This record gives sequence, structure tokens and C-alpha cells, in this order.
Amino acid sequence: MNKIEEIASISGSGAEYAQYYAKYLSETLSELDFQAIEEVIEVLKKARARGNSIFFIGNGGSMATASHFAEDLAYGTRTEGKKPFRALSLSDSSYLTAAANDEGYENVFVTQLKNLLKPQDVVITISASGNSPNLIKAIEYANRNGGISIGLLGFDGGKMKEICHHCILVKTMKGEYGPVEDTHLILVHIITTYLKHVIQDE
Repeated sequence: MNKIEEIASISGSGAEYAQYYAKYLSETLSELDFQAIEEVIEVLKKARARGNSIFFIGNGGSMATASHFAEDLAYGTRTEGKKPFRALSLSDSSYLTAAANDEGYENVFVTQLKNLLKPQDVVITISASGNSPNLIKAIEYANRNGGISIGLLGFDGGKMKEICHHCILVKTMKGEYGPVEDTHLILVHIITTYLKHVIQDE
């Protein structure tokens, strides 16, 4: 039984469940590696300074977070007269379904990186398990071709914890997708609101 299942089993009402869940989420946030967050922020700052692109990938709810991250980074940090972030989520449905149909779903992101990736571009993968084959293939390709890989991961980090250059891990028991995905979205807002502040102060 993981923590979320335990919370559900002891909750007598929706309000009680919400209270326990919020408390657990707060505990999860407090256990983040804040130095790892700083390292990711520095990678993004340097990519912007160089004019490199930052690509975001994920599956399911993590794809939605990837798109949210790209939007907040490219649009949400914009400041008149200042260099923008070149950020893009690789989640176009027509491309994904074409690539999946012709080459298999495990290739839907790597085929895009083959077209787009340049040396020192950044690839950010968002995954609870860290074991999705299509994300692993994309990160391996980026690593082989001069890219900088970042993982926003959960559970034990999976294989991607071992292959990403930088990683922010949300430590939970396996199967606790809710707290991991919640924390990933909070990380999006922490990182992008801080970067907006940094750009405004330049």
C-alpha cells in the first residue's frame, strides 16, 4: 500500500482526504533537492544566453506539464527588450500520430529531435516513472549529439535518473502519480517565476 492508498483508507470524508493529501504534498515538497533546482535554473539561463533551444517532452499528464512548462518559459517570462527563451513542447498531435503510425510510439520524440536538435540545446523530459521508452530514446539521442538532458522525475527516478545530465527527483513510492505530477507543476512555476524575476532585473 502506498501513501495515497493509505490516506484513502483512513479518510472518512472528502474533506479529510483533501487535508491528508495536502499535508503529504507539503512533506513531499519539503524533501526536494533545492540545489538540483538551482542547477536546472542555471542550465536554462545559460541556454538563453547562448540562444539555444529548450525542448520539452512527456507522456499523458506529463505531456500537459511539458506544454505548460514550455509556455510559461517562452511566454510567461517575456520582458520587453530582453532576450526570450527559445522553448518548445514536442507535443503536436498530428506529428506524434504520424510518427507513431509509421515508426512506433517509442520514436515519436526522437524523430523530432533528429530534425531540430543542435549542440547545447536542452531537452527536458517529464516523467513519474523515468522508464518510458520514447523518453529514454530521446534523451539518449540528445546525449549522443551534444544536447543537455534534464529530467523531472518521480518514484525512484527509473532509468532516466541514470542517463539525464541533471535531475530533479520527487521521491515517492511507486504508483503515487498524483503527488509527483502535482510537484512537477509546482516546479514549473517555481522555475519560471524566478527566471522572469531574473530577466526583469538584468
